[in-house]
Amino acid sequence: MRLPSSAEAVEAVQAVREAPWSLWSRQLRAILALEARKMTSGRRAAFPAFLALAPVLLFSIRLGVLSLMNAGAPTNPEMASQEFANFFQTVLLRLVVFFGCVALFTALFRGEVQERTLHYYFLSPVRREVLVAGKYLAGLLATIVLFCGSVGLCYILFFAPFGRAAVLEHLRGGGLGHLGAYLSVTALACLGYGAVFLALGLLQKNAVVTSVGVLGWESFNFMMPPLVKKISVVHYLQSLCPVPVNEGPLALIAQPTPPRFAILCLVVVATALLVLAAWRLRRVEVLYTGE
Repeated sequence: MRLPSSAEAVEAVQAVREAPWSLWSRQLRAILALEARKMTSGRRAAFPAFLALAPVLLFSIRLGVLSLMNAGAPTNPEMASQEFANFFQTVLLRLVVFFGCVALFTALFRGEVQERTLHYYFLSPVRREVLVAGKYLAGLLATIVLFCGSVGLCYILFFAPFGRAAVLEHLRGGGLGHLGAYLSVTALACLGYGAVFLALGLLQKNAVVTSVGVLGWESFNFMMPPLVKKISVVHYLQSLCPVPVNEGPLALIAQPTPPRFAILCLVVVATALLVLAAWRLRRVEVLYTGE
């Protein structure tokens, strides 16, 4: 019997070390594919899809009414940029994206428990960390596609009444950069809020009450002291918005966080919450009778 050479032994050791990563990547892709099928064929994405389509439908009706009345846009493009910034932060960010992430990410594990299907994942030879990562990435991709698409269409429809020439001039004059910034902020909002509500869905049986508390914290963030403002997702998202918004006479002024540091904070917080969620999932026992 021939003994393996030193080179073969080294290759065997490297293969053993690389095997877990290869296995985890295959499992991650399988979970992503399975969760994508669930979201497209089930009811979990129905409410987030409705939220994403509602503002698009609103601006489509607005465009149709203005076209039928042969009326142009009520304001000039410069004022419209400020109006869209107000709409983005007030409606799209704090309502559409927020509640869409609540509905989708809290159901990633709570929905499995209610449907009595979570034990199938637990019976499979997959690490809980890989399961959390796969479900989170599936939800993140779904929300980014939904809400970035919604924001992009809203932006185009909002400026469409000005006419093609005015819209093209606006895009060349900085509007295209604003659109890219709004899309980036939307994706980061999905990243941050998604991690928050996935963790809440694992830490609490009923995350609705806590989600309402998070909504209140995020909504009244403008009234908080500058140091406390930093303990929120919306503060870092506002720092990345291309057009600042006047928050009213009751707002406590705070310096916006530099963009690179704001993005880093969101990524670090999301990672920490996913680690917490994986730690909690490792201690979860499936007891459907208790639900």
